[in-house]
Amino acid sequence: MKKIWIGIDTGGTFTDLVLCELGSGQYICHKLPTTTGDPAKAVLDGIAEILDLAQLPRDQVAFLVLGTTLGTNAVLEGKCARTGMITTSGFGDILELARQRRPHNFNLDILKPVPPALRDCRMEVAGRIANDGTEVTPLAEADVRQAVQALRAKNVEAVAICMMHSYANPAHERRTAELVRELWPDAYMCASSEVLPEFREFERFATTVVNASLMPVMDRYLESFERGVADLGIRIAPRVMQSNGGAVTPSAVRRVPVNTFFSGPAGGVVGCMGLGAEVGIANQITFDMGGTSTDVCLIRDGEPAKKSLREMAGFPVRTRTIDIHTIGAGGGSIAWVDAGGLLKVGPMSAGAYPGPAAYGRGGTRPTVTDANVVLGRLNPRALLGGRMTMHADRAKEVIEDELMPRLRVDLVRAAAGVIEIINVNMMGAVRVISIEQGVDARDFTLVAFGGAGPLHAADIARNMGIRKVLVPPRPGLLSALGLLHADVRGDFSLTRLVRAVPQRIGALNAGFDELRQRGAGWLLGEAGKNARAKFTWLIDLRYFGQNAELSLDLKDGRLAARSLASLVERYHVRHLANYGYDMRSQPVEIVNLRLMVTVERPSPPPERRRFAPGTTRSAILEKRKVWFPETGFVVTPVYDRDLLPCDARITGPAIVEQMDTTTVVPPHARLHNDKLGYLHIAVKALRVKGWA
Repeated sequence: MKKIWIGIDTGGTFTDLVLCELGSGQYICHKLPTTTGDPAKAVLDGIAEILDLAQLPRDQVAFLVLGTTLGTNAVLEGKCARTGMITTSGFGDILELARQRRPHNFNLDILKPVPPALRDCRMEVAGRIANDGTEVTPLAEADVRQAVQALRAKNVEAVAICMMHSYANPAHERRTAELVRELWPDAYMCASSEVLPEFREFERFATTVVNASLMPVMDRYLESFERGVADLGIRIAPRVMQSNGGAVTPSAVRRVPVNTFFSGPAGGVVGCMGLGAEVGIANQITFDMGGTSTDVCLIRDGEPAKKSLREMAGFPVRTRTIDIHTIGAGGGSIAWVDAGGLLKVGPMSAGAYPGPAAYGRGGTRPTVTDANVVLGRLNPRALLGGRMTMHADRAKEVIEDELMPRLRVDLVRAAAGVIEIINVNMMGAVRVISIEQGVDARDFTLVAFGGAGPLHAADIARNMGIRKVLVPPRPGLLSALGLLHADVRGDFSLTRLVRAVPQRIGALNAGFDELRQRGAGWLLGEAGKNARAKFTWLIDLRYFGQNAELSLDLKDGRLAARSLASLVERYHVRHLANYGYDMRSQPVEIVNLRLMVTVERPSPPPERRRFAPGTTRSAILEKRKVWFPETGFVVTPVYDRDLLPCDARITGPAIVEQMDTTTVVPPHARLHNDKLGYLHIAVKALRVKGWA
């Protein structure tokens, strides 16, 4: 019996698939354009095609996992469902009041974000819970019934239930949910005590409302996806990647779709963790550049940075996630000239359709891909191993028509300016997750992947003083490959806002018990009765009066007087290390308790790399003129990566092409192809002023 694993990463431009047949260790890779109108179609078509390519039976698929940015795109593009909110009387305006901080102090033209639940769809009901969990005023059930009828009349699809202090006592939210189900069984609904049982009402309300607005969108997509998978003859239920790096069932995603933000990019980070262990590189900056965006993440000592708060379309979404920083910079990013005559690139993207002009699908706006074609960095004839025809003449035309007249420069200067600006934008993203966090980026290896990552990585590295770039064997498919490494993982939290003193140990242990029950219930649904899981406990602490916490790990979910004292001492030490001071005379306050449940899966076997028997010279496909900032156009050898022998060494300038990406090796850089098939590029700092 063959066992087949399939990982699928759906991006804004391409859908990537990787198939692993466990018995033989065979890997099959496939790439096809994303169908933006129906994202599930490209996924299902890709599954069928890759199984046909492998000539393997469909009923032997044992693990199938999907990484998707559907939820992220729906929020950013405002394509969520019409949503209503039921909240405590007097708190209907929290989504507008927010934190009363301007996102930019000196820009008066910034529009406030539009909440997923509009003001006329937010219903207030009488009833109040105090911050200690006691009931101040009983829930007015008649108000709830009227609110449900009003929301039905407004044709909302989803309902978010957000009551004050429900993290301390969810009774009012639970009763409201019961009434909504009774009066409106077909409504999509979630309560803040289920989505985010933590204090800070604005973040809790915003996260819950965004989650509710995504429930219909994600449910329809997953229904189509699951039905299509079954129709293909695949017997197992598929899984979906979460932002925390774990894969779960579609039913879990339907309940909390906000957990899928950065689902696809998380697969790339998990893949980098695996390759880091394989090649012995523990400190990495992951650089994933695709068609519409660039995602970067810091991996230190083999572990990616984590965070619990992300902003989506102007609203805070609080969910445990790998700390991935994303900007609108990709191969399809559109270059344009603003009213002041300045060249800008992105964040708008041409996407998969019509795509860059060079794709020949009707694109009429100049993009980063078009600039790379004009400068000779991309193959002007074909991509994807010859399956995608390129139209260099159209790339040249759109830059001549759209940029040159407004910038008053020649073709080369216009194209080079596009590359310089997109690189500066991406360097800013790398600084956010490194230098702005007190980390020297020069001590890390830049790991380049995604369809366009290796095309720009050496430029980013030498401008930032990063000396090493690593390009995996299949960079354009690393996110899909990383999905095969995903464990089953769930995160749970609750607020216990108490002083870190022995008198509060009972309340804290009761909170840990509640988390343990929630984790066990989730585990039963996700992995079955006999699943062996690892329970990881965390606790958030702060000095009394502070508004930010530090998270520390606990050996187990149980505190005693001695372990509590040790915890407080560790907090003082961590605070001193992070901020340069501690306040031992100040009381320490416990804020949130956290639990991470992980069911570890076996890793896929390493791909058996076969090297060509020839020489480095025999891997040269052609020589063409390529533009570099320090040389201008120079005749450059173009290598076929599949023909490079083991231990090949190349001094730039050079271009290395393969099915899923192109790697640029600038002048004076050195490339080494190791025995595992990884490209190691040693770069030197760029010593010219400007690109254009």
